[in-house]
Amino acid sequence: MIETRAPGKLYIAGEYAVVEPGHPAVLVAVDRCITVRLTEGAEMGRVHSTRYGHGPVTWVRDADGRIVVDRNPYDYVTATIAVMEQLRAERGLEPRYFDLHIDSELDDEDGRKFGLGSSAAVTVAVVAALDEFYRMALSLTERFRIGLLATVEVAPRASGGDVAASTFGGFVHYTSPDRDELARLSASCSVEQILRSDVWDDCRIEQLGPLRGLQLLVGWTGSPASTERLVERVHMSQADADSHYEDFLTRARTGVEELVASWGREPAAVLRVIGSFRTLLQGLGRLRGTRIETDQLRALCDLAEASGAAAKPSGAGGGDCGIALMPDGGDAAALRAAWWSEGILPLDLSPYPAQADTREVTR
Repeated sequence: MIETRAPGKLYIAGEYAVVEPGHPAVLVAVDRCITVRLTEGAEMGRVHSTRYGHGPVTWVRDADGRIVVDRNPYDYVTATIAVMEQLRAERGLEPRYFDLHIDSELDDEDGRKFGLGSSAAVTVAVVAALDEFYRMALSLTERFRIGLLATVEVAPRASGGDVAASTFGGFVHYTSPDRDELARLSASCSVEQILRSDVWDDCRIEQLGPLRGLQLLVGWTGSPASTERLVERVHMSQADADSHYEDFLTRARTGVEELVASWGREPAAVLRVIGSFRTLLQGLGRLRGTRIETDQLRALCDLAEASGAAAKPSGAGGGDCGIALMPDGGDAAALRAAWWSEGILPLDLSPYPAQADTREVTR
């Protein structure tokens, strides 16, 4: 049996803007994970997950070696299997069937998602499991690229920041590639060619050091949100992109640059930037008529600021999680208690360890 784990993630800053190629964000991988257990199968493949209800999803290969799924819509797991199987064929490796058993720490007891990037985490864990199964010896960078290839098959606007955080761990400074170009290449090129193409030249993944002088606190509102739907609402009027939206992108880029420059050295500057991103997201919500900061997220942030922390929604907002950065020595327990009183669940999360990439990608 092969077992792999991939962590969830949270956005620290730069959400929404990061979906535009060349615009950066900072994320953190967190120590709740998706676990994938792979065993060799025969005659067909099976995917066991509570997400699929009763019974596993099964798949076979058609005459051309492509994956055919029995009953489920194309999703992140089957998309990832398809990309990895294509790469397997390109490398001349013998096809084998396998069963996947997927377990998640990224949901509550009722199966509600915490908004910690479960789709990216399961994608990364499946890539890692099949890499080991077929003995491909992929680098972390190659695993990330395959994960993003699979992701854009399902969610074309996805930035890939969550895939980067789940792959590399720690705090990540990330800039996305052009996913429209990635999709075009996917329709005409082999996976091997795409992995080594220049489409990745503008994709930046830089691991930052630990968060010094500050502690990360996370609260869950109990209201799951659809990132894809919220991002689509914000970006649905690109044909009418105006100066206000361009100003948002400029301020978001400047904010992330200031955050990275002060990271690990100037806690006060980090707090100031986090506060500015809360204001920036509020403005974006008003601009696009979208509730990024819900009433509970507003309460979460207001209570954190009253306790001396800086806070903001994490990710697309509209529910899910908010983060607070509190100076060391602050009363984190009191803030968590205040969140509880407002129906906000404090999540016991810590940064997931950063992973080192020991192999290079060659063109």
